[in-house]
Amino acid sequence: MEYTVTQITPVKTQVNVTVPAEEATAALTATLALYRAKADIKGFRKGKVPASLIESRFKKEIESEATNDLVNVHVNQIMGELGVSPLSRIDVGEALLEKGKPLDYSFSFEHAAAFELPDYKGLTIDQEEVQVADADIDAVIERLRRNLAEVNPISDDRQPADGDVVSVSFEAFENGQSVPGVHAENFELTLGEGQALPEFETLVKTIHAGGEGQGDMTFPTDFINTDLAGKTVSMKVAVHVIKERILPPIDDEMAKKAGNFESVEKMREAITLSYTRSREDLHRASAQKRLLDGLLEKVDFPLPPAAVKRQLAQMLEEFVTRLERQGKSLESTGKTTADIEKELTPQAEEMVKTQIFLAAVAAKEALVVSPQEMDAVFYRLASQGGQDVVQLKRYYEDANLMPVVRDRLLADKAADLIYANAQINKVPPAAEPLPYGVRP
Repeated sequence: MEYTVTQITPVKTQVNVTVPAEEATAALTATLALYRAKADIKGFRKGKVPASLIESRFKKEIESEATNDLVNVHVNQIMGELGVSPLSRIDVGEALLEKGKPLDYSFSFEHAAAFELPDYKGLTIDQEEVQVADADIDAVIERLRRNLAEVNPISDDRQPADGDVVSVSFEAFENGQSVPGVHAENFELTLGEGQALPEFETLVKTIHAGGEGQGDMTFPTDFINTDLAGKTVSMKVAVHVIKERILPPIDDEMAKKAGNFESVEKMREAITLSYTRSREDLHRASAQKRLLDGLLEKVDFPLPPAAVKRQLAQMLEEFVTRLERQGKSLESTGKTTADIEKELTPQAEEMVKTQIFLAAVAAKEALVVSPQEMDAVFYRLASQGGQDVVQLKRYYEDANLMPVVRDRLLADKAADLIYANAQINKVPPAAEPLPYGVRP
């Protein structure tokens, strides 16, 4: 086998392959032997069917399978010799082996463009210091109290209020007819937390436990069910039970329930430490992002269209998922898929450019990902999703997603290297605190 390489564009390469007649015949003969060994044809013992009969009966299958096998061997060998990581699928042109004849075929793929890395060591960046206020810790403890609260039926005869948990049944009517899909029995929700439409909650708050009520309500124009969007219906509601949250006192017993802490003081210390680490991680991530932004401004190179398209598809899927979680649909935004893609394209291009840049840094620094580091990723993902780690890893292997995981780890290592080699100047925190999520 011989091949020549042609760079079609800075991000696309074509490889032209020539297979001599001897190699083509050998590949067909090997596949024919496999078919002969497995063939079960009446009148012949298994493995003893004449080759000529196998060839005549399975000619198309043998040629196709032999071609695919040989092309896969060639592609893997050539890509290894070129040392290029494709950022698109490898497109193979028409190819079909014939006995005694040479074969010419080609394949192409997209890849990162060549560019010169700027100096990425010894940079200077400001990073906010971490300051923790008592009010921040008090807010976290208040959330823990709420999570530990007992929910008990109210003892007095009153209407439900914000913070109460109610069990209701409801059904919507239009012109006296039940509206399909808008009904439920013993539906439980917490009032005042945006779990239901405001008009629905307002109606619920007018009904005592064991009572019923009815009122008109209008669905928002961006409601996820487009058949109901903007429509006014008559809603009948029955309130079965009203429960209130009884918050526990902030004492050592509450600390034990919250996280097996010895005391309130120990709980505050643990929360403060977790809060400080989380803020430190956020400030560090912000500094890393600004370091990368500065570096990306110094380089300019074309992006592989397939990589941008793949990133854009992922972002669009995530956008639609977020809408659905909010009870909305893409149609409710008044925009088409093309409109959203146009808005997201600059961000997708920036992400692809960042990935390519960090991959170049990782290659220059000869960074590697160990099997143990790969395993750690899957243990974390399996733990977060409640999945079996072996099955999860097998799924990634079968879907050819292992290189994606490895490349992400390499990108993280490259970003960490840039940060570790930078001069970090600690500055007072901004007036507005950064978002914070409590670690478990």
